[in-house]
Parts: sequence; C-alpha cells; structure tokens
Amino acid sequence: MSPEALHLARPWALLLLLALPLVVAALLLDRGRAPRLRHPRAALIAAAGRGLVARLWWLPHALVLAALALAAVALARPQSRDREREKQSVEGIDIVVALDLSTSMLAADFQPRDRLTVAKQVLQDFIGRRRTDRIGLVVFAGDAYTQAPLTLDHGILRALVDKLRTGVIEDGTAIGNAIATAVNRLRESDARSKVVILITDGDNNAGQISPREAAGLAKALGIRVFPILVGKGGVVPYPAGVDLFGRTVYQPVPIDVNPELLEEIARITGGEYANAGDKAELERRLQEVLDRMEKTRIFETSASSRVAELFPRLLGPAFWLAALGLLLGLTRWRSFP
Repeated sequence: MSPEALHLARPWALLLLLALPLVVAALLLDRGRAPRLRHPRAALIAAAGRGLVARLWWLPHALVLAALALAAVALARPQSRDREREKQSVEGIDIVVALDLSTSMLAADFQPRDRLTVAKQVLQDFIGRRRTDRIGLVVFAGDAYTQAPLTLDHGILRALVDKLRTGVIEDGTAIGNAIATAVNRLRESDARSKVVILITDGDNNAGQISPREAAGLAKALGIRVFPILVGKGGVVPYPAGVDLFGRTVYQPVPIDVNPELLEEIARITGGEYANAGDKAELERRLQEVLDRMEKTRIFETSASSRVAELFPRLLGPAFWLAALGLLLGLTRWRSFP
C-alpha cells in the first residue's frame, strides 16, 4: 500500500504519544529512588556480576509502553483508501442537450418565471428521470461551448445546470455552432441511438457554421436532432430594470423566432420539432421523444473509493504486548522489595 493511500480519521489521538517519554522518565526516576536492601556480603555479590534478568529489568515496562503506543495509533483510526476502477453497464441512449443562454431567454412569458428558469427546472427533472442514459451538456449564445461531456453521473450534471446563467457568453443565437459542438461530443459514441436536443427561443443570428450545414453533419453521423422552441414568440414581457421596491419591471419586446428553420433541422436529421409554450408541454415533449428511441448497452468506466479500517490490526498486538509485559512483571522481573 502506498503512503498516499493512508489516512487518519482522528489524527489528534496521536497526541497521546507525547505522554510516553513522560512515563519513561517517571519509571527511571522511580527506579533511582527505590529503597536498597543492605547485605553484609554486598561487595561479594556485586563482584559476581548481574544476571540476564537483572540487565533486562526494563523489558516488562517496554512491552507495556509499546502496547500503549499501538493503542494510541489505533485510536487515531488509520484507514486505507483504495481507488478501484469499475465498469458500469446500463441500457440507454446517448444524449447531448444544447441549451440556449442568450439574453432573450430572460423573457418572462412563462409567468411568473422566465424561459431560462423554466428550462433549467425541466432539464434537471429530465436528467433525474433518465437514469440509464449518458447525457452531455452544450451551452450556447453567440458561440457554443461544451459544459459537460457524456456521463452517467447525473448528480454533477444537475448541479451544473443549476449554475447556468445568461451573460457569460457573448450574446446572440448560434444554432449552427450549438448543433456542431453537440455532434462533436457524440461523434465517437457507439450507442445505437444518438440524440441532440436543441432548446432555443430564437432565430439563428450568430456563429461560423450555418444550422443547415450542422444538420447535414449530424445526418452523416446518424445523429438525430430534436429542436424545441421555448416560449410563445412575438411580443413578450422582457425585464427592463427594477422599481423602487426592488421588483423587476417588464416591458413588451418583440423577439424573432424561426420555427421553419427548426422544422427543417428536424427533417434533415430525422428528428422531430416541438413548440413548448409552457412548462408542462416542455416536459412532455422531452420525455415522449426519448421513450420511443432504441436503447443500447453502454459501458462506462468509473472510479470508486473503498475505505478499510486498519485499527483492528493494531489492537490485537497491543493487547498481547500489554498482557506479556504484565505477566513478566509477576515473574522474576517482579520488583523487590
């Protein structure tokens, strides 16, 4: 076992080892002050030399002290942590969600909440239900970025979704870049069903790759794209600031949408287009699309930690050392007078 694998659950217990030198000092002081037995032939006895038992007078004490040292280390609860790599096997599909983070997602036509808040809530619930699917996350506005690769660790994925905010990417709606980035995450997947779920509320107005080019790339790799238009489109309430009481003030703002483009993307890739005007509709659309898709057996390697308690290995020797020391103290090593 490597030193890096050792861990003390209660390291403060090692402070008990500081008492051992004090015990040794006390024993030596006590031996120096012990009474002496006068004998008329003391000089003759001293000339004969000391026997083995006399020279090893310290042995019983040393055994007890060693037992106390082992007990102190055992109280510190030494543990070993072994990292094991194991394969998880599940039946599922590979999904990459491309989520729009453009500022238009702050439109509050999902009263009393905005589009992004509702999309994040629905997406977190969706991830929680797809236990056997590997899911990745791409975020986009004026450009697209991978937020999380394909994974079965849905807890981390949901935490990432919860932290998503607008304004962290240059504004705009780069639908082509979003599809291309998501397709790139699925390019080496060996799953039978590979899906991109595109959640957006607007028309393509940014990026270096056109949505049709990205859709053609997805089709060539056998990846289906399911665009979902979030919101009602047209003139919608949009935050314009706060009033004197700290409440958000909304004003009507027209936001361009292009459902025809999203329908074409779905048609090119073999997916389906959906328009989610409320939270319930968004939830239903996400679930029904994926329930119909063919699943495949997915193997994913993950690392897990196994903790083993080591203190029982110390308590046994500590007990026998203490017992031996006390036993020797009752034999020829017994102090007299």
